[in-house]
Amino acid sequence: MTHPAAGGLTGPPRLPSPYDHGPGTQSANLADILERVLDKGVVIAGDIRINLLDIELLTIKLRLLVASVDKAKEMGIDWWEHDPSLSSRAARPERSLADENERLRAEIAALKAADRRPEP
Repeated sequence: MTHPAAGGLTGPPRLPSPYDHGPGTQSANLADILERVLDKGVVIAGDIRINLLDIELLTIKLRLLVASVDKAKEMGIDWWEHDPSLSSRAARPERSLADENERLRAEIAALKAADRRPEP
């Protein structure tokens, strides 16, 4: 009769994982990784092209930048500061949509009235 080794059966030996951190190494937590990414910035770029018989039917260009606001400003990217829907400090259009609609309706009415006049 055989007896298992002290400590019980352990099964086959386990291979080390590249994600295992041995003694003396620190695991980077999510906050550290996010801080590094935002500090340096990450750019992901790609194009999708659909061709049929060497005729280009569709091209989609994808560009993604992940960075902190400070890093983006360093790179000259600040489009969100000028978009009225994203920033309260952005310049608002001079006319509201209702004002523009009223102006366009007046122009249409004037054009219709001009069409009804007899020519001299």
